[in-house]
Amino acid sequence: MSARIVAPVVMGLLMLAVWEAVVRVAEIPPYVLPSPLVVARTLVDDWGMLAPALWVTLKITLEALAAAVIVGVLLAVLFSLSRWVELSFFPYAIILQVTPIVAIAPLIIAWANDVDLSLLICAWLVAFFPILSNTILGLRSVDHNLLALFELYGAGRWRTLIHLRLPAALPYFLGGLRISGGLALIGAVVAEFVAGTGGNASGLAYRILEAGYQLRIPRMFAALVLISAAGIAIYLLLSLLSHLLLRRWHESAIGEDL
Repeated sequence: MSARIVAPVVMGLLMLAVWEAVVRVAEIPPYVLPSPLVVARTLVDDWGMLAPALWVTLKITLEALAAAVIVGVLLAVLFSLSRWVELSFFPYAIILQVTPIVAIAPLIIAWANDVDLSLLICAWLVAFFPILSNTILGLRSVDHNLLALFELYGAGRWRTLIHLRLPAALPYFLGGLRISGGLALIGAVVAEFVAGTGGNASGLAYRILEAGYQLRIPRMFAALVLISAAGIAIYLLLSLLSHLLLRRWHESAIGEDL
């Protein structure tokens, strides 16, 4: 088994054991700091409540990530084809990226007048910039010798884009995609916190708020575990996708041991 799997697993188990020991020795009550065993038991007992909430959060995350991919790639291609368009619009993409989502989420929720749509927009705003910036970087990082060769053989702008620039930008795009996967989840959770939506269609963020109000701290920790597990799963799946697409030709993945 690879060391990159064994090392973090062993370290994680060691940290959980220390956590459990500290809680037991210090006799810390569960409403202050639940032990890992209490959190695991709560996760099983409250699974009927937490699983639907997990699906709601994941649904928003995946939809936002898909929208970020579509909009980010299309804008990156457009910017690469027209320098004037990039100079005109790219600064506004930067403004959206650096503006805290917590600050503008209430406005988006009020203007959208639809909770699901507002959550999707908030998560998308957080996720799309890494894809946009990384894809633009990839499209502009093509070897000039290859560009000269395509020009020598009379390849037009679109043929050069499809057969040279897009394949060259793929590693950069995949790097941005891995970043955006986690950011989409963060954006969805933050938007859920701000929206404070309840009921059967509520996500994990609302379950955390609800548990905090009711002092059900083990349930809060269980929801946090699910959010962390979802983020790790998204990153691993996107890393696997990157490895499968690049392993036969790109230096970053050749000989990589998963």
